Amino acid sequence: MPLAQQNARDPLLQPFQLKHLTLRNRIMSTAHEPAYSEDGMPKDRYRLYHVEKAKGGVAMTMTAGSAIVSEDSPPAFGNLFAFRDEIVPWMKRLADECHEHGTAVMIQLTHLGRRTSWNKGDWLPVLSPSPVKEAAHRAMPKTIEDWDIDRIVADYAAAAQRMQEAGLDGIEIEAYGHLLDAFWSPATNQREDDFGGSLENRTRFSNMVLAAVRKAVGDAFIVGFRLVADEQWDIGLTKEDGIEICRRLVGTGKVDFLNVIRGHIDHDAPLTDVIPIQGMAASPHLDFAGEVRAATRFPVFHAARIADVATARHAIAEGKLDMVGMTRAHIADPHIVRKIEAGIEDRIRPCVGATYCLDRIYEGGGALCIHNAATGREATIPHIIRPTDGPRRKALVIGAGPAGLEAARVLAERGHQVEVLEASGEAGGQVRLAARNPRRRELIGIIDWRLSELARLGVPIEYNVFAEEEDVRARAPDVVVIATGGIAHTPPLTAGEELVVSSWDILAGTVKPEGPVLLYDDHGGHGGMSAAEMIAKAGVELEVVSPERLFAPEVGGMNYTPYARAIVEAGVRVTINTRLKSVRRDGNALVAVLGSDYSSNTTERRVAQVVVEYGTLPMDDLYVALKPQSRNLGAVDYKALIRQQAPIPLSNPNGDFDLIRIGDAVHSRNIHAGIYDAMRYGLLI
Repeated sequence: MPLAQQNARDPLLQPFQLKHLTLRNRIMSTAHEPAYSEDGMPKDRYRLYHVEKAKGGVAMTMTAGSAIVSEDSPPAFGNLFAFRDEIVPWMKRLADECHEHGTAVMIQLTHLGRRTSWNKGDWLPVLSPSPVKEAAHRAMPKTIEDWDIDRIVADYAAAAQRMQEAGLDGIEIEAYGHLLDAFWSPATNQREDDFGGSLENRTRFSNMVLAAVRKAVGDAFIVGFRLVADEQWDIGLTKEDGIEICRRLVGTGKVDFLNVIRGHIDHDAPLTDVIPIQGMAASPHLDFAGEVRAATRFPVFHAARIADVATARHAIAEGKLDMVGMTRAHIADPHIVRKIEAGIEDRIRPCVGATYCLDRIYEGGGALCIHNAATGREATIPHIIRPTDGPRRKALVIGAGPAGLEAARVLAERGHQVEVLEASGEAGGQVRLAARNPRRRELIGIIDWRLSELARLGVPIEYNVFAEEEDVRARAPDVVVIATGGIAHTPPLTAGEELVVSSWDILAGTVKPEGPVLLYDDHGGHGGMSAAEMIAKAGVELEVVSPERLFAPEVGGMNYTPYARAIVEAGVRVTINTRLKSVRRDGNALVAVLGSDYSSNTTERRVAQVVVEYGTLPMDDLYVALKPQSRNLGAVDYKALIRQQAPIPLSNPNGDFDLIRIGDAVHSRNIHAGIYDAMRYGLLI
């Protein structure tokens, strides 16, 4: 069937009429806060992030997650300041540029209520219907007063007017873990006045907000609600009440769409059920969203780990949704729609559910995709790599882990002749090791996508070649990229280093856990926690020991949840502020000697096995051997690299090749760091 005919029949590519607004297809990016704001404004980085999705063909991008309407709703994670007039020109530029590419733009507005911290922003009291503490931000809120209600209603209306003035297509009012739905939920509303008790009373405040907003912007401007319609909580908002709230909102005649979600988010564990990560059910609330659509017969949007095109297509074709949100999927690949239209769905970079993006946001950083280094860096790194204008060169990449494969991909896209040598019998490096944990097997998508792209680009990979100087010289390359990764590192011990095994041994299955096990994690990332999860699920007695004052500090809150569940369910003992000093053999057992940075006292544990996690030790022998033969002697001009200028100095004019080292071959980091290395070096060759 011709491509044009296929597209004409594709449910995802059909337009949707939302009031006066024609959305060009059924795919949207729902509201989320990438934490790219500057001074609460959506400046260049924020704008370019959304414009890229517009270039990629998305029908609508919902900005902010959420933009705050009042000063006493201090930013929790880089929120935009919708209460300031100066946001208007910034939002106008963003909207205008997205409109040029055919994409509608809206914004989500909120008062965070208790879901923030009082010691941010202007240090004003945080609010909620009742003084019920919010676990995630440890906020004990002030009970909202009548005068607070009046001014916040006015703030919503003023913020909506600003967005209308900026030329946006509409707004979405947030009622999902924030102030408005805190009135709806019995878990957070213990009032006995006109705002508590009956459903009519509990929805009074949100109805006041909606009425004020609609009066401020008129009937033509689009206004929707992003709302929780079932908290799935024995003390919270029930499904019955949630669907009734949806019906009542529709019945006001003041709402144009519902964007529904299910669950509650007052701390990390339920939040991860609302927004699932890898190893959890995909699109878990899709059928529920379909129930809301059937009950209301009204436009319904929804997003919650709808990461693949097939599921999105099913959601539209089966009438479960009118618009399907593929939000994290667009962080991985903002050009999803264009690739569908071009008939190259197989080239869509997959979202692997790593949720590095959200963990960075919630931990105070900007959103980054674990394997797309261009997202959030659109000002300097393109999503579509163009051929070089310079000479085509012969490049040799040593190592087929994520960094090496990305380097090969970028160099090949640039038009260079690329060859990859890999010491083992398969590609993947530490990603393949991490994917040995069944719950994290989706990570292999990082490797599979790159292997597919390299096959398309005609890049050969030679396996089972432990490259040495002779192998490099025999191929006479112009550029050598060292992406050899590393090996498991061992923490400094006063004795017994030969008696321990690494977390890699556990993950690879080369060492079977034998209890009791002491796992010493002096790295704080996924390696130790993943090994702990696998040991715990094997039913082996386990204690995890860490020198940190916070447990697993390099694992964000959303990824922490499944680890914590496995550990708690297995009764694993967790000990922090404690270092492994030494290990000795005692008969058939091992004795681990533990100490602390805070005391000279030591204690001992008698165990069958000691497992250690201390990051990665670079495998840099080949790099060191090749340095004297290289034109740059291995040196890099970091200032030039940062500015995306030629970073390879000509230190040795008689050298044979440029030498670049990336990823864990440099030092112990993570997947994103290696891919970012590969991308920014590759673009300059």
